[in-house]
Amino acid sequence: MDEWIDYYDSTHTIYVSKLHRDRHFAVIARDIAGYIASPDAVVLDYACGEALSAGRVADACGLLYLAEPAPGVRGRLIARFAPNTKIRVRSLEDVKKMAENSVDLVVMNSVAQYMTPDELDAAFATIKRILKPSGRFVLGDILRPEVGMFKDVLALLRFAAKNGFFKDALVGLVSTALSDYRELRTRVGLQRYSEQEIADKLARFGFSASRAPHNIGHNPWRMTFVARPALAAT
Repeated sequence: MDEWIDYYDSTHTIYVSKLHRDRHFAVIARDIAGYIASPDAVVLDYACGEALSAGRVADACGLLYLAEPAPGVRGRLIARFAPNTKIRVRSLEDVKKMAENSVDLVVMNSVAQYMTPDELDAAFATIKRILKPSGRFVLGDILRPEVGMFKDVLALLRFAAKNGFFKDALVGLVSTALSDYRELRTRVGLQRYSEQEIADKLARFGFSASRAPHNIGHNPWRMTFVARPALAAT
C-alpha cells in the first residue's frame, strides 16, 4: 500500500476537475451518512482520503474519526476540519490504539484495492476489535475480477455527464492514460475480489456480511458489503 499512499500524497491528477473532485466526495459523504443509524453514533472513516464533504457525515453522527495514512493529506484534513468539534483526524497507527468496542460504524471505501491481502487482513482484525458488538462495518467500492477498466471509464463518463464535467472527463482520461497513475496501476496492480471471497475473508475475522444493493459512490460495477460481528448478526 505504501506506493499508493505516496501517490495520493503527491500532486496527482486522479480528478479531472475541481467539480469532479467536489462531486465525488459529496456523493460518498451522502452514501456514508445513509449508513449512520443514530445521531449519537461514533463513526470511523478508515483511509478516508481528502474527505472534502466529511462535515455532512459529522452532521449525521455524534463523533467522526477520519483516519488517513498519507501524512500530507492528514495535515490538510486537520487544517480543514479544525473548527468542527465533531471531527477528529487520526493516523492508521492511532486507529490500532483505539479502545475495544468503541465505534458504532466503520466505513472503508475504495481502499481494499490498494492493500495487499495481508494488509487487508490486518485492517479487518483492527476493525473487528474496535467495533461495538452491535456495530456495522461497511466495506465499499470493491473491484470484481471479471470487471475491467472499461467499466471504470464508463462509470466516470456517466457520472461526468450527470454532473456537468463531461468534456473535462474526456480530456482527463487521456491525461490519466499518460500519467503516473496508469503506470502505477499497471506495475503494482489493484486487488480484486469476488463476492464470495469477500464474504469468506470477513467471516474469518468474525463478521457476517452481505452485499449491499448499491455501491458507495458512482460506480455501479463495484461492490459494497455490510458486515456485522457474527454473534450480533445471529
